[in-house]
Amino acid sequence: MSFTVSSTRCDEKQVEQQHKSAWFQFIKSVATFKGDLTSLTAPPFLLAPQSIVEYSAYWAEHPSLLIAPAAEPSAEKRALLVLQWFLSTLRHQHASRDADGRRKKMKPLNPFLGEIFLGRWVDGAGTTQLISEQVSHHPPATAYRIWNDDDAHGGVRLEGYVVPRAYFSSTINIERRGRNVLHLDRYGEDHCISMPPVHVDGLVTLQIAPELSGTSYIRSSSGFTTRIQYSCKGWLRGKSNSFVATVYRDGNEKEALYVLEGQWSDSYTVKNGKGVLLDTVNLGSLQRTPVQVAPVERQHPLETRRAWQHVVNAINTNDIFAVGHEKSKIENAQRALRKEEKAAGQTWERRYFTEVEEDPVMGSLAVKTNGATHGNEKCMVWKFDDGKYRRIIEGQRSGIKSPTHSRFDSGVGFLDDEV
Repeated sequence: MSFTVSSTRCDEKQVEQQHKSAWFQFIKSVATFKGDLTSLTAPPFLLAPQSIVEYSAYWAEHPSLLIAPAAEPSAEKRALLVLQWFLSTLRHQHASRDADGRRKKMKPLNPFLGEIFLGRWVDGAGTTQLISEQVSHHPPATAYRIWNDDDAHGGVRLEGYVVPRAYFSSTINIERRGRNVLHLDRYGEDHCISMPPVHVDGLVTLQIAPELSGTSYIRSSSGFTTRIQYSCKGWLRGKSNSFVATVYRDGNEKEALYVLEGQWSDSYTVKNGKGVLLDTVNLGSLQRTPVQVAPVERQHPLETRRAWQHVVNAINTNDIFAVGHEKSKIENAQRALRKEEKAAGQTWERRYFTEVEEDPVMGSLAVKTNGATHGNEKCMVWKFDDGKYRRIIEGQRSGIKSPTHSRFDSGVGFLDDEV
């Protein structure tokens, strides 16, 4: 084991030395770039073997925690359980190292318009399903629907979209606008979730690590709000990845019902409003359920792991020339397709989502603090289209399918062969 670890570290250092000059050139271009950094092309050696479309899966890698609030009769305790599920989604999404301790490449692949990711989790919580789709390219936006219809808890669904915006101010900062709503069918209850900003540490040393900062909120339609304040390690004190979360009744912010404090990358304590310790949670010990996807050869050409397979293979073998070549093939094909659509007066039809004027649930649950609104920022609004989904399922049941592109028995729909 020790030999493997030292070998990995050596390889990391060799890669860092090899690309150090290009890295500093990239940082220089970032510092002088005007506009949204998500549109800036990153050097091949910085790319992670994962598309942003797959990031929606981080919401459900602990399905039992996702559905746990649906089994709790107390609205106050449901607010706590929703918070604990949310905290479980942060560790692996923002970690600087993977499960094997290797440093992760932090620049995910930018999805193309229409890119999709379909998956499911099967465990003691039943079957939890995911549909994720890149619904916009300028600005970039990823929409998703996650649901579990197990009769034992009456049904849970999580729906939302994320519109990232990156900019440079001393370091790289990432804002994530959009909406995320967890709905519990049994109680007709909604929980509106905002996302914290991210900034990137370690740009000069090449030890890149994301940190969460600022404040995010979770507000329920049952009258409870959670405020989560994030902080990072300072020059003299503090720990990285720290947070303090307070659950309180709407209109009574100063009287905490629960206070959770610790590190979202490690562990945290749960105390009641009187400061009595109720629990200590080690996030690293939580069992992750792997997402199941169809084999690449059975996927539709728009599915992310099939579309990016040659790029990912090149990234994993550190073949930066192949990375650039394969990535350019996809990007050039997309540019050509957009030109064809423009010439024909057409627009790309989204498969599972539809843009709408407003979202009344988000509007009613958005948290307003110091003149700012959290969870209902002004941007495009995308909703899962049940009609589109039903038509796909009906086509599947009618036998309109291909053995090459058949989908899960779980009901995640068949997609035709048209690109």
